[in-house]
Amino acid sequence: MSVYQLRNYQQAAVDATLTHFRGSDAPAVIVLPTGAGKSLVIAELASLAKKRVLVLAHVKELVEQNHDKYQSYGLTAGIFSAGLKQKNTQHQVTFASVQSVSRNLAAFSQHYSLLIIDECHRVSDDSDSQYQQVIAQLQQFNPRLKVLGLTATPYRMGVGWIYQYHHHGIVRSYEARVFKHCIYELPLRYMIKHGYLTPPQCIDASIAMYDFSSLCATRNGEYKRDEVNTLLRQQQRASLSIIEHILQQAQPRKGVMIFAATVAHARELLGYLAGQSCALITGDTPLGERDAIIQQFKQQEIKFLVNVAVLTTGFDAPHVDFIAILRPTASVSLYQQIIGRGLRLAPDKTDCLVIDYAGNQFDLFYPEVGEPKPASDTEPVQVLCPACGFGNIFWGRTDNSGKVTEHFGRRCQGLFEMEGETPMACDYRFRFKSCPQCNAENDIAARQCHECGQVLADPDDKLKAALKLKDAMVIRCAGMVLSEQQGKLLIRYVDEDGTELTERFDFKHSGQVQVFNRDFGKRLCCANKPARIEQLAVALQFAEHFVKPDFVVAKKHKHFWRISDKIFDYEGPYRKANELS
Repeated sequence: MSVYQLRNYQQAAVDATLTHFRGSDAPAVIVLPTGAGKSLVIAELASLAKKRVLVLAHVKELVEQNHDKYQSYGLTAGIFSAGLKQKNTQHQVTFASVQSVSRNLAAFSQHYSLLIIDECHRVSDDSDSQYQQVIAQLQQFNPRLKVLGLTATPYRMGVGWIYQYHHHGIVRSYEARVFKHCIYELPLRYMIKHGYLTPPQCIDASIAMYDFSSLCATRNGEYKRDEVNTLLRQQQRASLSIIEHILQQAQPRKGVMIFAATVAHARELLGYLAGQSCALITGDTPLGERDAIIQQFKQQEIKFLVNVAVLTTGFDAPHVDFIAILRPTASVSLYQQIIGRGLRLAPDKTDCLVIDYAGNQFDLFYPEVGEPKPASDTEPVQVLCPACGFGNIFWGRTDNSGKVTEHFGRRCQGLFEMEGETPMACDYRFRFKSCPQCNAENDIAARQCHECGQVLADPDDKLKAALKLKDAMVIRCAGMVLSEQQGKLLIRYVDEDGTELTERFDFKHSGQVQVFNRDFGKRLCCANKPARIEQLAVALQFAEHFVKPDFVVAKKHKHFWRISDKIFDYEGPYRKANELS
């Protein structure tokens, strides 16, 4: 029996786990914000288990923290971690580092009923990864091994969501993931509202900021070190002004964490902090020295702790009340992890000051969208599915009144779940590629029709082929104008230089009505309100709500140009209208 009174959400997470694994062996995830007490949830679940349990973490601090919490129940558990100088598997419950277990798989040649993975967003689907080696080893002795992951950020840049289905009826991925279901999630806003975390005080860096806008993030949401260093060398004056501003703002603060962009940048910042109680931790800092610095910081012997990408998870210093972000990131999850370092409760702590000097332009309470941010002026927007009514969260743009004017969602994330049946995803697509054979809607990146198997032309191949032809014209469509001409609908496509291509639709002919609706009717209002348009007057009425193509391809026919193809929802190397090259 628990010696702790679990908070209501902790108990809900435990109950959700028990319910799920009583009916399924599918790997599951629990999402709890930093500071929500994951170690307590882990301890409770491990104490309830009847058979062997292995709890994995990626750093020794988490292994020790989770082990201590379990033993505070009055129970005994083993530790298997080279960093903690213990390799013990004789107890029912073992807390271990994934590195140590993967190097000693033979020591785990026993039946384990439950594998718990802390910070499970680190788990890769690569079969050669350390986590996958451990899972495969345990499954040899128990094919029905239950795998539970816990994380505050269930998303990996370059991969996407780490699970497929959310318990609120959301499809996160249409591809297989390491974890099948998210069975419980608690929002950060709830934790702050109910006093379980310290409120963040986010203010603008009005004095000085870095300009990282010229950098392009990699697929993993990071930035190339050499490019960052080159840019920072050009902005050394900004670095000095930023440190001066940090020192001014830090006067009433107890603990300041400074997140630098690169090691060279961190050393530069440390130089500007000369004379202050400060220290630097990087990935190259020897473990003994790192442990000593962290201990000094926790005891408030050091006030300013500069670090480079090493203290975003598995680090607990509740007195931290100032987070200074001096590094760029394209990851909402990483941004939230960084700020989470300052949100734990501590005596006499009323808030945590957060200043973003890198212009990342994220809101701490942004929901994770599941895709890289397409442009700096985009934000998470809610888009209702016209087929099932599900409220999707996509990147998008809004006008001054908050109305969504554009979004980048591809497919509805709605999920239909019936007890005892396989979950069924809503098949509505906001952005699609039509099959020329059967007219089925496919993902814009599809190479083969999901209905009839027809090979779908790559839009890049279409553009490349058209650009090589002497009798073909390709325009980047910057605008589209609809008007009436002799009882027909005239559409003029205009590029950036004013070049025009035109086509006509006669609504008296069913074939042309079908083509118009395939291209435009289904995409009405960004595909949020698809409609079948059968009258010229109605088409003109909705003129400003139709989505223009990104490219229009035409071929020379005698003395005029005849449009042969229109490319919508383009994503590729060719520049679209009004985009910088």
